Amino acid sequence: MPDILLATLNARHAHASLGLRCLRANLGELRERSALMEFVIGQDPGEIAEKLLSATPRIVGFGVYIWNVEETTRLVAQLKLLAPHLRVVVGGPEVSHEVAEQRICALADHVITGWGDLSFADLARRLLAGEPAARLIVGTQPPLVQLRLPYEEYSDTDLAQRHVYVEASRGCPFQCEFCLSALDRSARAFPLEPFLAAIDQMYRRGARQFKFVDRTFNLRIDASLTILDYFLARIAERPQDPPFVHFELIPDHLPERLKASIARFPPGTLQFEIGIQTFDPVVQARISRRQKNDVAEENLRWLRTHSNAHLHVDLIAGLPGEDVQGFAEGFDRLLALAPHEIQIGILKRLRGAPIARHTETHGLRFAPDPPYQVLATDAIDFATMRRLTRFARYWDLISNSGRFRTTLGWLLGSSPFANFLIFSDWLYARTGQTHALAHERLVRLLHEYLAPRCGDPAVAALVADYRNAGGRARLDFDPDPAPIPPPRARATGATPARQARHLRN
Repeated sequence: MPDILLATLNARHAHASLGLRCLRANLGELRERSALMEFVIGQDPGEIAEKLLSATPRIVGFGVYIWNVEETTRLVAQLKLLAPHLRVVVGGPEVSHEVAEQRICALADHVITGWGDLSFADLARRLLAGEPAARLIVGTQPPLVQLRLPYEEYSDTDLAQRHVYVEASRGCPFQCEFCLSALDRSARAFPLEPFLAAIDQMYRRGARQFKFVDRTFNLRIDASLTILDYFLARIAERPQDPPFVHFELIPDHLPERLKASIARFPPGTLQFEIGIQTFDPVVQARISRRQKNDVAEENLRWLRTHSNAHLHVDLIAGLPGEDVQGFAEGFDRLLALAPHEIQIGILKRLRGAPIARHTETHGLRFAPDPPYQVLATDAIDFATMRRLTRFARYWDLISNSGRFRTTLGWLLGSSPFANFLIFSDWLYARTGQTHALAHERLVRLLHEYLAPRCGDPAVAALVADYRNAGGRARLDFDPDPAPIPPPRARATGATPARQARHLRN
C-alpha cells in the first residue's frame, strides 16, 4: 500500500493530469512509496473517499483547479471526518491565492501555493519522518533543468486512450491581466534535447495526441522549429498513423521560417489555439495586453489559406470597459477571417489574476462561486450578459460543432453577430434551455426558425448538413426524401474538428 497518494478530479476521464505526474516524477526516493489516483468530476464523493481510504495512505495530495474545487472541498471534508490522522495536502492554481478565504484550505492540513514540483516532495519527507511542517508553504520554482520530466508517469493505457499533456516551457512574458500567467513575467524553457527524447519515447509507446500547454509556443522560433521538425519526421515515418499536435500560438508573431514549417503539416495533424480576446486597442491597453491587431489578422488569414492547421480562436466577452457593440465588432472582424472555431469565453476572475484591480472602476460583478464568471459590468448589464452567455453556448452547438457548415451562412447573413444574437434569443425563448438539445431536435428547431425567414434554399442546406453529419431520421421537411443508406463504417480516427473539441475540454 502506498504511503503517498496523488489525486485529482479531472473534467473528463480522457484527461490525464500533467500536474500529478510532475509531482510523482520528482518525489525522488519516495516515488516507489507513492501512487496516482485520478477521478472525474461528478463522481460520488463517498465513492472516491472509499477508494482513497482503502489504499490506507498516510498522505493524500490533491491538485485543485477552478473546475474541481467545489467537489474536492466536499471530498476533503469527508476524509478529515473519516480519517483525522490522514495528512491532506492541497495545491494548484485555485488554492495558490486568497488562501484565508477558502474552506478547502481551512480543512486541509497543508497548503502549497505556487509550484509544487519539489516543495511537495520536501513536505512529504518531513511528514513521513514525523517532523513538524508548516501549514502554509510557498512553493518555489527551481531551474527547470533540475526537474525530472514526468512523461514516464503516463501509463501505456494513458498513451493509448487519453490525451497526453506536455510542456516545453513554463511561464509567459506577457501580462494579460485575465490570466494567471501574468504573474510569471518570464518564460523558461526545458532543455530541448531531453524533452524531445521523452516525447519520442512516448510516441514509440503509442502516443498519438500531444497537447502542448505552453502559453507561448512560438516565442522562441528556433525551439519551435525543432519541435515541429520532430513531428514532421514522425508524419513522414508513418503517414498512415500520424500524430495530432496542439499548440497555443501568439497571433502576431509568425516569421516566414515558421510559416514554411507549418505549411508542411498535412490535414488532421496540427491545431493552433490562438487568443485574440479583443480587437479593441483601448481595452487591450487597459488589461495590459500587447497585440498588433493588423499583424494578427494577416497571420490568421495566412494560416487559413496557406496551411492545413485547424484554427481555434478565442474571444472574451465582459472585459472591463468593452460594451456589446465593441464585442460585436470584434466578433464580426474575427469571423471574416474564417477560423474553424471561435470559442467565446465569458470573463472569469481567476484567483490572483490582476484583472480584479478593475472591479470597482468598471463595475465588474463576478459570481462568488466557481468558475467566477462576470455577471455584469458598467458597460454590460446582467440581462445582456446572460444573452451573451447563451450566445456563446449556442454558437458552440451550431458553429463549433461543425454540423451546420452550410446552414450557418443562412443564420448569419450580412450582420453575423446581430443575426445570431436574434436567433439565440429566439431559441432560448422557444426552448428555455441551453443544454440537452439533441442534434435532431436542434435540426427541427433550426427548420422552424429558418423556413419562414429564408425559404427552401435554407431548408435544403439544413437537410444536407444533417445528412452529412450522419443524421438518419426521416424529416417531414426533407425536399428530397430519398431512401436513407445504411450507416457507413465508423472511421478509426477523429476529424481535426472533433479532435480539437476533445483536446480543449
